[in-house]
Amino acid sequence: MRVLGINAIFHDPAAALVVDGRVVAAAEEERFSRRKHGKRPVPFAAWEPPAQSARWCLDHAGLEPGDLDAVAYSYDPALAERGMDGHDAHWEQLRTLYAQRAPHFLATALPGLDPGIVRYVPHHVAHAASAGLAAPDPGEGDVLVLDGRGEAHSHLAGTYSGGALTTLGAQRLPHSLGLMYEELTEHLGFLRSSDEYKVMALASYGEPRFLPDLREAVAATGDGGFAVGRLDWGTLAKARDPGDDWTQDHADLAASTQARLEEVLLDLAGWLHGRTGSRRLMLAGGVALNCVANSRLAVDGPYDEVWAQPASGDAGTALGAALHLAHEAGDAIEPMPGAALGRGWDEAALAARLDTAHVPYERPDDLADTVAEALAGNQVVAWFQGRSEFGPRALGHRSLLAHPGDPGNLERLNAVKGREQFRPIAPMVALERAAEIFEGPLPSPYMLFTHRVKPEWRDRIPAVVHVDGTARVQTVAADDEPLVADLLERFRRRTGLPVVINTSLNTAGRPMVDDPRDALECFGSAPVDLLAIGPYVVRRAGVFA
Repeated sequence: MRVLGINAIFHDPAAALVVDGRVVAAAEEERFSRRKHGKRPVPFAAWEPPAQSARWCLDHAGLEPGDLDAVAYSYDPALAERGMDGHDAHWEQLRTLYAQRAPHFLATALPGLDPGIVRYVPHHVAHAASAGLAAPDPGEGDVLVLDGRGEAHSHLAGTYSGGALTTLGAQRLPHSLGLMYEELTEHLGFLRSSDEYKVMALASYGEPRFLPDLREAVAATGDGGFAVGRLDWGTLAKARDPGDDWTQDHADLAASTQARLEEVLLDLAGWLHGRTGSRRLMLAGGVALNCVANSRLAVDGPYDEVWAQPASGDAGTALGAALHLAHEAGDAIEPMPGAALGRGWDEAALAARLDTAHVPYERPDDLADTVAEALAGNQVVAWFQGRSEFGPRALGHRSLLAHPGDPGNLERLNAVKGREQFRPIAPMVALERAAEIFEGPLPSPYMLFTHRVKPEWRDRIPAVVHVDGTARVQTVAADDEPLVADLLERFRRRTGLPVVINTSLNTAGRPMVDDPRDALECFGSAPVDLLAIGPYVVRRAGVFA
């Protein structure tokens, strides 16, 4: 069964290809179009299919649109109701109309595609499948989905057995934890449906002194759902205009909302576990990108194991929808092989691109050692290796790397990327050394949990320690990422530190670098010292001498 998954309805349009139960490719449209999040989540953008990522998925597998057995579209317009995003019924009717016409939009974007093979998969079922059918040992365990909204709900609680999903609970709109967090994001002067991670970072600077107000308005209902009452954010903290400095009130409001989110998630997880007794919880939906909340669930929740889909946002529904249809067709589903599901280039293609750009480059005998030497010398390295990541996290394929021992590198990298200075940067660490430095859920290959940095290490790796003493860790296993593991070991031999700063290879407001041209543009526009692109190295001193 050859199934192309499509997410196009809200934001983060994406495509994924599943062949005979195996994930072959997955990519977000933003990496091709270079528009952050692909498009804004407005109803009149719902017509636009992820044409470039879909074509690439097919090209990667050597398929034509006519070779597909099914296309899975991660939204079912038959389930849709009036939208809960502030638009009136007219706008929601337009979104539904565009979803109904999606087979024809896709056939236009992918000539040769039979619109009759397009199947609708409910949005939250697609989210659930992106975790439940993609995790290790797929198709077994509980699943919790939370996001802004789907067709008529904002939440799904269920359990997988033998690959089949049984839905045990679902919260109808307008109640939505995801929309609550989006509203706070906008109130704090950030871009909603985009900058929620900034609120999570800002929360670490505050105290939850507004928590009683949040508890009055937001609560689990005891039946697997929750209620979100009207919140007058302005009575708690004055709205912040974009670009203005944040105040302690803003940080305290962020901390209070984050704390209440975690409390309600624990209630929902407890309710679900009480009905299944499962040892394993799988997470998806945009709320599952909240790594602080994920860690709270892992540490304080009732499950022995918590696994989060690395593309938990709407992009992941393309993958989940395809997996769901493949399972329904009888294919044996294989675990997701990792997040490196996007584009990659061979050595010859990379060399050709460097030659076209007329930049001097070299091929060192030992790439890992050359980069480790640069990092030990406190240089910033752009790291472009293998296939690009699916999801919002840079996981050692499209990364900016730096020395964690220099406390000034936090400010330095935020300046390089044009980011707010309150935002943390993350460490990557060899898996076998992680437990001696960090306390929290391990392994953590997808950077979806936060970890307490042990006191004796905080002064040794200050650049990656957030204001609250935590770090969002990526563990690196040599079997999965041999080149990155080798780099970490070479850096450790030079510095005594088995940790390297890893942040995404992009600048503020731009999608993560995806192809060689993007890498060269980013390298040329930001004060980065060295670009490691495949087996080749480009030195800033050589280009800008």
